[in-house]
Amino acid sequence: MSDITYGNVATFDTRPDKSIPMESPLSVAYHKGSVPKPSQNSRVQLEEKPFLGQLILRGGAIVLDEAVREVLGINLPGRPLGLVHDESGERSVQWMSPDEWLVVVPGGEEFDLENRLRERLGDAHFAIVNVSGAQTLIELTGDKAREVLMKSVPYDVHPSNFPVGKAVSVVFAKSSAILRRPSEERYELVLRRSFADYCYRWLLDAGEEYGIGVKR
Repeated sequence: MSDITYGNVATFDTRPDKSIPMESPLSVAYHKGSVPKPSQNSRVQLEEKPFLGQLILRGGAIVLDEAVREVLGINLPGRPLGLVHDESGERSVQWMSPDEWLVVVPGGEEFDLENRLRERLGDAHFAIVNVSGAQTLIELTGDKAREVLMKSVPYDVHPSNFPVGKAVSVVFAKSSAILRRPSEERYELVLRRSFADYCYRWLLDAGEEYGIGVKR
């Protein structure tokens, strides 16, 4: 692990230098709970995308947009509740609130990205928080994925209200989540680590009638 100081701010690389086994937020559920395998009858599939790099950015849109475009190669979403990806589809920026964005990148890139953004932003008024260890991302695919979400969230997920490229914070079951739609066939849930096991079990129950399968 290492740390770097920018002015009065100390940044900290949360990934260890040595090889230490990492457990995803769903590891306990996988080891001790039900893990139904996908089959030909699975009309919904669930897959955790663990250990992604996740940063919360706060500050003025114009200043942050220039920095993110220069460092990451993509612009901030142009409208509220927007979600944009780079050409590879591996990196994304999501509008969270008028001065707040969530950046998701492949695991291991987040510390370098944070430092490059801090260097680029200089004395501008901004905040960057690494929330990678506090959240995980679950992907839902299949022709019944929307039906599972309709059981789980009060938000209207009909395509006319929730098109591709939109992301919202929602009540999920009795917890909370960030719901994203990166493509026609795929939905994503960004979950707090402490709620991940509960939400996973909820999804298995909600998707049972559709033969839900878990991709490992």
